[in-house]
Amino acid sequence: MKKIYLDNKIPVIYKENKNTPRLALCLYFKIEEPEKKAGLYSILNRLLMQGTANRSAEELARELDENAIECYSEMKHDFLRFKLLCLNEDIDKALEILEDIVKNSTMEDFSKEVVKMKGEIEAELDSPKSRAADAFYKTLFDGLSYGHTYTKTLEALDSITKDEVKSAYFDMLEKAPKVMSLVGDFDESDMTAKLNKHFRSLSNPPKESNDDDIVQLAENKKVTVEKNDASQAQIFQGWRVPTIFDKDYPVLMLLNTILGSSGLSSRLFVELRDKKGLAYVVRSSYEVYDKAAAFSVYIATEPKNIKTSLEGFEFEINRIKTTPVDETELENAKNNLIGKRQFFTETNLQQSSLYAFYEDKGLGYDFEEKLIEAVKKVSAEDIKRAANEYLKDPHVLTVLAPGEYLEF
Repeated sequence: MKKIYLDNKIPVIYKENKNTPRLALCLYFKIEEPEKKAGLYSILNRLLMQGTANRSAEELARELDENAIECYSEMKHDFLRFKLLCLNEDIDKALEILEDIVKNSTMEDFSKEVVKMKGEIEAELDSPKSRAADAFYKTLFDGLSYGHTYTKTLEALDSITKDEVKSAYFDMLEKAPKVMSLVGDFDESDMTAKLNKHFRSLSNPPKESNDDDIVQLAENKKVTVEKNDASQAQIFQGWRVPTIFDKDYPVLMLLNTILGSSGLSSRLFVELRDKKGLAYVVRSSYEVYDKAAAFSVYIATEPKNIKTSLEGFEFEINRIKTTPVDETELENAKNNLIGKRQFFTETNLQQSSLYAFYEDKGLGYDFEEKLIEAVKKVSAEDIKRAANEYLKDPHVLTVLAPGEYLEF
């Protein structure tokens, strides 16, 4: 694995996997400017495959299908990512199509996509869990674009114009730092020439240093959502915690594994579901973005069990704060976490995406190896310290349930 630079200084991560039939390429655009209106970037992403100056949407879809080329875009809070997968012998055609999409998207069917997006969001919000999660993240990340949830998007969609979407994309083309990665069986010099041919005209400005103060939680916040036909109560409790750039990132990953993300063996599952029969579903999660991160616990339970479930959360969190994790549980958590991460790099496309993801964040394409070594070094005292340092007030508590159960 190595890093080279195109003529325009876009870094490209190369990983040669000999005797693999398909090449995988990822192109990342770093998003340094938060979207001005909730949903603007989501609409942008939906429009990128709706035809180019050279191909209608139907022609683009047909050409990709006829050549067995997978090409699509994904919009996340901190980056726009193009993914490309093709047979080795079709790389020239695939790169030409990707170049056309990146540089010449016409973003047709704007109004149609807005209507479709509204319908999909409204359908998603029919789910009690989705509605509760929406209220939780909107509150936890209030003041940040990470808080642009479905309901915030619905509020803003009608005010978004096609010109605003196109302007946002042109700004990314011009101003966004870019990273590429390629994994598969290829000749390096030949591939570098091909990438320069198709993408040397893309600008690649240096990453901006953004040390802006991030809005933090100032106090505990409790949000209740009344849904009288809900058969289950949906409960989220969470905290703002450090991101991937912090030294405690591997510690928080393991804390999450022990507490609730390792399935049948996690503490919340064993104690609240197996032993107390409180939960239909119970888990924890650690969601990381560039400028903020969330650590949360979640349970779906009978509405009459809301108070008992919250007491169960409190007990398990206090236990991990006060009693060191024994070495067997810690070692099992490490094996569980490392084992799961191996699934992230099984295919050429997964490898390409992961290496570019880390490079995009400035961590270096080889960060995964460093992360695994850091996980192995985490101690029981590290887990206890992190729990005390981060799982404390202020926090956000969100509960969705029939109205009669919301006094607790």
